[in-house]
Amino acid sequence: MNIHWKGVMPATLTQFNEDLSIDHGLMAEHGKWLIENGCTAIVAHGSLGEGATLSFSEKVALQKTYVDAVPETPIIPGIAALSTKEAVDLAKAAKDNGCSGLMVLPPYLYSSDWREMKQHMTAVITATDLPCIIYNNPVAYKTDFTPSHIKELADELPNVAAVKESSTDARRIAGIRELCGDRVALGVGVDDCALEGFAMGAKFWITGVGDAFPAYNVKLLELGISGRVEEAMEIYHWMLPMLRMDTVVKFVQLIKLQQMLATGGKLGNTRVRPPRLELVGAELAEATAIIEKALATAPKL
Repeated sequence: MNIHWKGVMPATLTQFNEDLSIDHGLMAEHGKWLIENGCTAIVAHGSLGEGATLSFSEKVALQKTYVDAVPETPIIPGIAALSTKEAVDLAKAAKDNGCSGLMVLPPYLYSSDWREMKQHMTAVITATDLPCIIYNNPVAYKTDFTPSHIKELADELPNVAAVKESSTDARRIAGIRELCGDRVALGVGVDDCALEGFAMGAKFWITGVGDAFPAYNVKLLELGISGRVEEAMEIYHWMLPMLRMDTVVKFVQLIKLQQMLATGGKLGNTRVRPPRLELVGAELAEATAIIEKALATAPKL
């Protein structure tokens, strides 16, 4: 299945049963809802999806759940692991499961020089013929794929197709375009920098808040990429308090709360796997107030 590298592609949360096993039924229903609300692809078991706490077999099972639930939709799993071998094996499994592309991350924990990172990325990207997103998030992973690094990978590896730019540096998308032209598709991955990214040429958005408010994310992207910035600002200002929840340490807990409240508890809950713990006390009350205010003041689409 071809990926068009346009539109809103939510990085989905992983929903758990009471025993903290994956709730595959809920994942399937939420995936269908996202597509019904205009999303163009699903990015599975990434950082927001608590990928670091999922086993290899759980990731494989989750891929299958999505492929079966939304067979006409590209499923793009996050490929991250402690070792290059495990990342390569996961990439191959995704191909076997019918996934349409891969979002390739640097290895968990270990951050070193470009020679090592290039070898890791090359091994994972060339493990299959699936089109790959290079995920640049130096804030979280302490590895920075600069525009020149991205160009080097794109020049050497035909299935490098796109970049999820999450450095929070608004200059980066322009820098990638300057070196790569239209060789790679550009996407934004920091929710509260999305409109700035669209202004610089990003065509897709891998979002966290889109799990809870997909129709608004879709509308914001459509306005942003068409240059209708003033119209987009009404939605952007309204969403910013929630978008900022995607850029803090407890982003998983906060966006799970958003998804639960926005869907009336039908398509989400707040269960997380330790070491994460659910929000409590003043922290929970403050976040709930922000989300409930947003729900009460949502602009019409």
